[in-house]
Amino acid sequence: MSDIIIESKGGQLSEKFIVKSDYDEDDTKSIEYGDNEKLNIPKDWPTLAAHPPKKYYFWHIHGPANVDLDGIATQPSVFDDPIKAKAYQPIPEYENIHRFDPLARWTWREEVKIVRKIDLRIMLWVAIMFMSLQLDRGNISQAVADNMLTDLGFSTDVYNNANSIFRAVFLVAEVPSQLISKKLGPDTWIPIQMLCWSGVAMSQYAISSTGSFYVTRALLGAFEGGFIADVCLYLSYFYTTIELPVRFAYFYVAFTLAQISAAFMGFGILHMAGVHGKEGWRWMFLIEGAITGFIGLWAALLMPPAPTKTASWFRGKKGWFTPREEVIMVNRVLRDDPSKGGMHNRQALNWKEIWKSFTDFDLWPIYAIGMVWWIPVSPVDSYMTLTLRSLGFSTFQSILMVLPQQILSLLTLLLITYVGQRWSNSRCYLGMFSQAWVLSWFPSSVAIQLGWTSRNSNSIRTRTLSAALYNMFGQISVIIGANIYRADDKPLYHRGNQVLIGVASMNIVLYGLAKLYYVFRNKQRDAKWNSLTVEQQNEYRLTTKDEGSRRLDFRFGH
Repeated sequence: MSDIIIESKGGQLSEKFIVKSDYDEDDTKSIEYGDNEKLNIPKDWPTLAAHPPKKYYFWHIHGPANVDLDGIATQPSVFDDPIKAKAYQPIPEYENIHRFDPLARWTWREEVKIVRKIDLRIMLWVAIMFMSLQLDRGNISQAVADNMLTDLGFSTDVYNNANSIFRAVFLVAEVPSQLISKKLGPDTWIPIQMLCWSGVAMSQYAISSTGSFYVTRALLGAFEGGFIADVCLYLSYFYTTIELPVRFAYFYVAFTLAQISAAFMGFGILHMAGVHGKEGWRWMFLIEGAITGFIGLWAALLMPPAPTKTASWFRGKKGWFTPREEVIMVNRVLRDDPSKGGMHNRQALNWKEIWKSFTDFDLWPIYAIGMVWWIPVSPVDSYMTLTLRSLGFSTFQSILMVLPQQILSLLTLLLITYVGQRWSNSRCYLGMFSQAWVLSWFPSSVAIQLGWTSRNSNSIRTRTLSAALYNMFGQISVIIGANIYRADDKPLYHRGNQVLIGVASMNIVLYGLAKLYYVFRNKQRDAKWNSLTVEQQNEYRLTTKDEGSRRLDFRFGH
């Protein structure tokens, strides 16, 4: 086997580092890495971290407990093993290749600082964008609380149909949106999406018929569809596997904060009823849509395409991060998941790659869960304000009375995501727990499930579509849920609630089956992998055409 040449480009070392692939045992040291594997690291290789990062929320604020912050934080990786490194090298077109450096080392203090900086520069703005999404797709519930249906002469079945149209188009738009995003880059496509749906959101001011109601909801779904999956892909460029579920939790904290903010905004805007002879809900659509347009314009200026591409006339000629920080950002992500160096962030998927992603059957259990897990709560969520109105509460009382539920949902989301990170293979158990709890309340496991989808994809190609496919099935869940409460069952919806209890019970079983499936698949792969000799394992790494989750050396999270 030939020598492996690794060129250090961004770290403290600058020379080419040549490692003999047929090195002797005395020239290496072995450390445990992953499932039933060892890394054979040359003895003169720079020092690595003595322990993995902690898996809890505020680690990057307070630092790891009982750890010297000036100690090495660089985690062991396949790039430390001379043989494995050759199989996982980033492609030459990878946008951050100039900062890839297997010899780079950094301290815990530097890592804590850079992740905090990413949170402020990237995550905070993503959360603001997501708030605008929820503002424009969620204000329909406030509009119906303000007698929109009565003003227009619509029945609740028309409302159900409009919600179903929105969700159906939203669903269909998921994959095309992701493919466009992968071609143009999320930093380009997301602002375009926002500006388009902002215009549609404002046009709801002029709704006058069933047709115009349906058309605006359809267009809103078309432009908003794919946004969540686009953002998930974008965040994966900056965060490691451990960090992503927590950031998805922040993402949905912003979702809840948007609902809370919208309640107070709606309270004020709906008092504009009568201005120029127009209803308050019309002004709400117009004003809140304009806010999204403003955020979309800022997104076009603020979103960098990659960790090493933050320089611009608006963000500054030197960008947001120093060369040293870029080295840390790039290498910590690649060491965590080498598959992220397998594509350029503006590299489109071909039809063969799309088909491979669609037919990755090992992700189907997660998609199946996505199709049903939201059903038990979506009708209650959609009809909360209408139910309160039917019980005699005023428009403004109804809007404000949903706040306690939203605040508690935010807290339980954080709690359940924390538990999921603390015990990484508890995803299915937490899903079962959330469905059992839904019978009295609802702690959302959405952040865990988004992170689960990303983690089990194990490649940029699959991850590009898996997030979209998961969200598609999630929209099916909401479409089904939107048609469970019917007009002939109001106001207490006894029949509908019986259906929801049955679905929640079914979901508990489904999570259990998903757990058993992934345990079984991992055991299958363990048996095959352990039956190979070390030479055969290395040959597989260097020659296999298996990609993503189909790799024999990959193990599923559950």
